[in-house]
Amino acid sequence: MKQYTFPEGFLWGSAASAPQTEGASQKDGKAKSIWDYWYETEAERFYENIGPEITSDFYHCYEQDIQRMKNIHLNSFRTSISWSRLLPDGTNVNQKAVEFYNRVIDTLLNQGIKPIINLFHFDMPMHLQEKGGWENREVVDAFAFYARTAFELFGDRVTLWTTFNEPIVPVEMGYLNHFHYPCVVDMKRAVTVAYHSILASAKAIRNYRELNRDGQIGIILNLTPSYPRSQDKEDVRAAEIADLFFNRSFLDPSVLGEYPSALIELLDEHQLLPHREKGDKELLRHNVVDFLGVNYYQPRRVKKKESAGSSQEGIMPEDFFDPYIWPERRMNPYRGWEIYEKGLYDIAVNIKQNYGNIPWYVAENGMGVANEERFMDQTGTIQDNYRIEFYEEHLKWLHQAIEEGSNCFGYHVWTFMDNWSWLNAYKNRYGFYRVNLKDRERILKKSGNWFKQVIDQNGLIVED
Repeated sequence: MKQYTFPEGFLWGSAASAPQTEGASQKDGKAKSIWDYWYETEAERFYENIGPEITSDFYHCYEQDIQRMKNIHLNSFRTSISWSRLLPDGTNVNQKAVEFYNRVIDTLLNQGIKPIINLFHFDMPMHLQEKGGWENREVVDAFAFYARTAFELFGDRVTLWTTFNEPIVPVEMGYLNHFHYPCVVDMKRAVTVAYHSILASAKAIRNYRELNRDGQIGIILNLTPSYPRSQDKEDVRAAEIADLFFNRSFLDPSVLGEYPSALIELLDEHQLLPHREKGDKELLRHNVVDFLGVNYYQPRRVKKKESAGSSQEGIMPEDFFDPYIWPERRMNPYRGWEIYEKGLYDIAVNIKQNYGNIPWYVAENGMGVANEERFMDQTGTIQDNYRIEFYEEHLKWLHQAIEEGSNCFGYHVWTFMDNWSWLNAYKNRYGFYRVNLKDRERILKKSGNWFKQVIDQNGLIVED
């Protein structure tokens, strides 16, 4: 047997978000988010017509769910606040939302579970989207006000905050594809959305520090290593461009306080630079994150552009490279993602070498599988050995990175219980607990008991 022991005080937990778990989507004063609106207008686009109105009903079941977290010994939990619940009109605080989030935070703390609270998880309030969403600079200031409100209300107990979860996703899915509202496909507008998101993050960070709270603030990025097909200079260049667009566009300004010059030059060459204002550079330079959350699911493999250029919609990121299928790849066929555990190690090395070895933690890592009932035994337990293997192999690589000096302080899985996942709804399940959609009953899977043992051992003990 071989033992992989993690640092003392390591954060073992899980991640979730308000729109994917809370439900009560328009109750107790909550206003509509883009997801509420989109479901009302195009319910057929959502898998099995399941929308955001109930999800996993954490809004009503939080006390029992937090007890379930305690039962499998989680010492930390990351979720988000719903902007449209806390500030339904963007200005006035919804007292019922304050009471709910206070109860959640206090219950977590009473159970010895450290809350990590995120401010934005793809759920733009609809009244702000009608003003242009992240395309409108006014929304940057609206977010900064929302962030300050949250810090003032909950910052006496919450000591780890993050501004955004995966800010590249609304850019990629909502402004370069049709998978998130508003389904715009326009790279110039996408660049503006990305730029305003990073400005909003920096303004929130500035507000947090002005309040002199006893805590830290970061951002959560889904870092997807870009691997070239070969060391041919054109393949390498293709991977560098993919990395600029999908990783460094948020990583560099968040951690280093400035954009990579190569990205600025590339955008300028193609007339894609966003409108900037005086003071923007200083804002980014002086408001970098204290720590980084990293979501890792899959790598990106690319080669030089060989296919015909895209689109009647104008230039797109895919005009600079083609996807490459690695012959040795292993796939999660349900999600269509490659499983490549070493990618987490490569991320750790990159952070150590190029980003000052900033403190960071794995904010999401998980495996979504459809039709998990196939793996249910006579007791009703899902025997999800595939998920256990997925986690074990990633943790081995993470342990190696820590042994080599990477400043990683935690590992959070996606997710604690099956949750609603945007257009896919409950198609793929990720949780330690199965959620029965008929009655919202939670049933612990095999992986939940396995993770409890990992936490108790502060690591893995596996066959060598």
